[in-house]
Amino acid sequence: MSDTLSPEPREENQIIAERRAKLSVLRETGIAFPNDFERRHFAGELQAHYAETGKEELAATPVTVQFAGRMMLKRVMGKASFATLQDMSGQLQIYVSNDHVGEDAHQAFKHWDLGDIVGATGVLFRTRTGELTVQVHNVRLLVKSLRPLPEKFHGLTDQEQTYRQRYVDLMTNDGSRQVFMTRFRIVQAIRQFMSARGYLEVETPMMHPIPGGASAKPFVTHHNALDMEMYLRIAPELYLKRLVVGGLEKVFEINRNFRNEGLSTRHNPEFTMMEFYEAYRDYRYLMDFTEILLRDTARNATGSERITYNGETIDFAQPFARLSIVQAICAYHPDYAADQLNDKHWLLAWFEQHKAKYQATDGLGGLQLSFFEATTEALLIQPTFIVDYPAEVSPLARRSDTDPQITERFELFIAGRELANGFSELNDAEDQAERFMAQVRQKDAGDEEAMHYDADYIRALEYGLPPTAGCGIGIDRLVMLLTDSASIRDVILFPHLRAE
Repeated sequence: MSDTLSPEPREENQIIAERRAKLSVLRETGIAFPNDFERRHFAGELQAHYAETGKEELAATPVTVQFAGRMMLKRVMGKASFATLQDMSGQLQIYVSNDHVGEDAHQAFKHWDLGDIVGATGVLFRTRTGELTVQVHNVRLLVKSLRPLPEKFHGLTDQEQTYRQRYVDLMTNDGSRQVFMTRFRIVQAIRQFMSARGYLEVETPMMHPIPGGASAKPFVTHHNALDMEMYLRIAPELYLKRLVVGGLEKVFEINRNFRNEGLSTRHNPEFTMMEFYEAYRDYRYLMDFTEILLRDTARNATGSERITYNGETIDFAQPFARLSIVQAICAYHPDYAADQLNDKHWLLAWFEQHKAKYQATDGLGGLQLSFFEATTEALLIQPTFIVDYPAEVSPLARRSDTDPQITERFELFIAGRELANGFSELNDAEDQAERFMAQVRQKDAGDEEAMHYDADYIRALEYGLPPTAGCGIGIDRLVMLLTDSASIRDVILFPHLRAE
């Protein structure tokens, strides 16, 4: 018996040359890439449907199947061979023998390579070890693979190669396939949750004449026909709120955003958000809604309201904590007192002493936020809403009626990172115009992430935006959390990398 579970460690160029030679022969003898094979079954569905069907029952009532997949394993044994074919649903073994396909067809099969795409027709049976297998009556080479698969037991071992060649990673790494299957279930669960509660799914522009809805550095492009500079969307917020002005009072969008910023385990230049807005609601309602949404999503996507991330058990079943920035710092750092945190001079001295980052133009609220980010954010493992953000760092949020220095805003932190950002929307057109002007002054002072003045959005507000609450949830970070993935690149099919 010869075992061809994986290619021998030969020079890859030599293997490719040999496979090209085989393809050349196929071209000479017929259609090298046939397109007339009709798939009728999927491997995973067959495995699931016949999981409890015994050997005798399969023999008594033959089940004919016709499926196709990539050949991942092959064992050649004289007059008979075994191989494993893999499709999007799973794997299924096939049995090819002289008795059932003929000696010529079997001989040709022996020369096919791992990675080739094969179509098979036959009947199900169980081997002596009990493995569900297709006894093949007809087998066809549908696509000749010119490149060898990675070594069987390790797949792609270089992480950057895994991201660059996701197609190979998906072929050889069941864990990666499961991550992206879970991602689909997460997005599907969110979409169903929102639709069931009367939200209208909408689509807003990806190219904006003015970047807005967030503080971020945009990508810039040029539209030739309009002869104007345009920006890839950094957030859909201002367009979604225009829709609420227009009377679409419950809207959501699962959207792609683009920000010309650095790369990290939590940041990719393009990423997916789910943003939603509802009229006649406030940020307190929004926290309740977001909590229920995430609990429902975790349960439907993973089967449980308790998940494990980075060795920690995250419990979505428990009520989410709610703390202000100062309360959170004091809760996790009892050595710091509230009166210190409310003293701008003390905070500045702390930043200088610890060489921590802060904005020199920040007021007390901005300094408290920077202090929180430096000392406390990473400690928020269980779901925690941080509330009452300072107005100076919340240019689109409604001011508190009891304290105009803070806004009705929250950010949700889980496993030490921000997952959602929501607030009661600012619907005072004059206040919004003043805050836009403050952002423009910051931009003029050198802040590339400060917002532009959006005159059309101000015009929309002047028609009247109902009291509204809105929230954005980071889909990529949620997928990281629910799949226990360490990096955002693990949950984006094709993350951005430096040029090879």
